Amino acid sequence: MAVYAIGDVQGCYDELSRLLEKLRFDSARDTLWFCGDLVNRGGQSLAVLRQVQSFGKSALVVLGNHDLSLLAVAEREEADQAKTNAELREVLFAPDRDSLLDWLRARPLLHVDRALGFALVHAGLAPGWTLDRAEQMAREVEQRLAGEGAKRLLLAMFGNKPDLWTPRLRGIDRLRATINVMTRLRYCDVRGRIAYHEKGTPGTQKAGLYPWFEVPGRVRHDLRIVCGHWSTLGRFAGMGIYAIDGGCVWEPQFISIKSTRKKPAGAPD
Repeated sequence: MAVYAIGDVQGCYDELSRLLEKLRFDSARDTLWFCGDLVNRGGQSLAVLRQVQSFGKSALVVLGNHDLSLLAVAEREEADQAKTNAELREVLFAPDRDSLLDWLRARPLLHVDRALGFALVHAGLAPGWTLDRAEQMAREVEQRLAGEGAKRLLLAMFGNKPDLWTPRLRGIDRLRATINVMTRLRYCDVRGRIAYHEKGTPGTQKAGLYPWFEVPGRVRHDLRIVCGHWSTLGRFAGMGIYAIDGGCVWEPQFISIKSTRKKPAGAPD
């Protein structure tokens, strides 16, 4: 039995298939944790969605910003859907699109496994959030996506404001702020205000900004956090954070969370 966390796949079906072969993945005994962004850029998003969905409970996926963007486009008029890129059009006009999109929309924003001692999120957590607060905020968004308000949220979630999550936020602003933290966060200031346009490697950001996991006074968690989203950061392990978005188009990244088998080459200790 093994549990592996895999970074952003982004439509790279061939690369994912080679990685699963390398891991000797067996859906009858192993589990895969995906950091989100299953779709867009790699050219094979439809094949990736079909493959990961076919794994059933052996695949645990958290939503990324590209996944949410696909779901949002799917709520537009058909003529507008036809204007998106060819890779996403293949999903939107596939015969099984409803099954795939319903499955994707039901994925969580945050997964916490206290038994294993790990949490999984696409981008990051606000520096002032406890893990309990993060779970609460994720559940608020997930409940809206599962209900009648899903379309309104998906069509209203885009935007950089508010750029600071606070408990005083209500309605769509509160949900948008949570989504932005969990699916778009890289750098922020000491208060947690997100710097959306800073995407480079640490050390290139403007003064007063920090990688979200290095913010002074950040709430520390008793679980290790696995995330993706930040391809220029590359593979990073420190301060209880495992960042594994190496950019699947170049090199798919993974870590072994639990294994009773010999670790494949490349898995960290």
